[in-house]
Amino acid sequence: MRNRRKKQSDPIFPLKIDELKRIMERKFENNPDLAFSIYEQANKKVAVFSISYMIEAEMVENYLLRPLLRMEEEWSKETIMNEIPLGESDTKDKLEDILTAIMIGEVFVYVEGEDAVVSYLLSNKEKRDLTQAETESLVLGPKVAFTESIVTNLNIIRYGIRSTDLVMERLEIGERASREVRLIYLKSIADDADVNTMRQRLQDLKVDEIEDTSVLMQYIEDSSPTIFPQFYLTELPDRFAYSVMKGRVGVLVENSPSSLIAPSSFFSFLESTEDLYMRWNAGTFLRFLRFIALIISVLLTPAYVAATTFHYEIIPTQELITIGESRSVVPFPPIYEALLLEFSIELLREAGARLPTKIGQTIGIVGGIVIGTAAVEAGITSNFLVVLVALSALASFTIPNYLMSTSVRILRFPMIILAGTFGMVGMMFGICFLIIHLLKLKSLGRPYLAPIYPFRWEDINKVLYRLPMSKQYKRFVSYQPKDFIRFGKRKSAEKKDIDE
Repeated sequence: MRNRRKKQSDPIFPLKIDELKRIMERKFENNPDLAFSIYEQANKKVAVFSISYMIEAEMVENYLLRPLLRMEEEWSKETIMNEIPLGESDTKDKLEDILTAIMIGEVFVYVEGEDAVVSYLLSNKEKRDLTQAETESLVLGPKVAFTESIVTNLNIIRYGIRSTDLVMERLEIGERASREVRLIYLKSIADDADVNTMRQRLQDLKVDEIEDTSVLMQYIEDSSPTIFPQFYLTELPDRFAYSVMKGRVGVLVENSPSSLIAPSSFFSFLESTEDLYMRWNAGTFLRFLRFIALIISVLLTPAYVAATTFHYEIIPTQELITIGESRSVVPFPPIYEALLLEFSIELLREAGARLPTKIGQTIGIVGGIVIGTAAVEAGITSNFLVVLVALSALASFTIPNYLMSTSVRILRFPMIILAGTFGMVGMMFGICFLIIHLLKLKSLGRPYLAPIYPFRWEDINKVLYRLPMSKQYKRFVSYQPKDFIRFGKRKSAEKKDIDE
């Protein structure tokens, strides 16, 4: 009875095996999946216990139980560890540690009267094969994506960053259902302040469980009320490795196919790894295209609403006649018309995402055409606005990151309301509020609009446009990496023929 009153964090051994069995059965509410076997040898008792479906049964039978029962030496903690050096072995003497480890597939061996149990990690982890990324499509570059197995993900990263400088710190997060979390960075490049800040935020997190990397991101981000993501969430190992090599900090969570990259600026959400794999001039063109698409996605529909509601004078006369004829049969003011169409587009997008792939694509294309045509013929909306809304929707698809794309889509609704209520003045108020909000945001304590604010000219070519590879000899200075230089500037400019 004395042992029962001990805290889970206190050592509970030595114990009688029958007492240990009662404790485990009580903790698991007599769960039938708790396998607890007792063996005897010359007046010595040993217990082998685990969760049956969490372990490799064949390995336990062939490489643990058989050698254990055939041992000629007297059973003890030391002799078992010496005679059965199987995989990752350890000793534990606290109930809390045993309960945590048994749920990840460890098998325990306890010799009656000893002061600790011997544990072996023989987990049977189900995992899917490596596949292409679903949310981040690429034309050039590696297409393999992370999986739910953290061991597989660590192998992929280690294969991509073959450096002894790579640090993979292991943390356990979750008070009731703990999960393994890895903090990953390059020791000689990553800024210590970023590493320490991320480590502290992870260690200070007191929650029951972490469902996914995206959930962890919401717990540790700098500002919760904002609509903008402050950490980059990616399922591409090459994007993760590229960011870590630039001096950023990465985080992996067990049973999650996504990784987290910090700090991240607003402009990093408009970058794609394809910009790196293309020639510098093509990459620069695509970046400019995304910036223009961002402006179109946020402001095109609100500008139409403001112009047709308050500012007819800014529309060319011939175009004004066309718009007037198009809207002559529409009974709603432009603000309701725009909100209705935008809401319909979002419904189609959400329905297409939730349905099976082939059906979803059909619903998105056919539904958009049918609803748009029917709405114009029924006089619910004008054909001019249908074109603008479709163009805004297309522009939002060019943003590589799904979280940022979602934020931009949501921004259109308050901008339309401001434009329909106050005209261009309302739009300017919305734009100014948005800029001020972005200036105040931080990512892991770093400015969200770096390198525009604070301004650093040497980093502009890394966010707004691309230079040839021979000119990109510096890392992102705004994040203060320990080593700013990627390679020598003078050596990169030298070009020699084979006979020189």
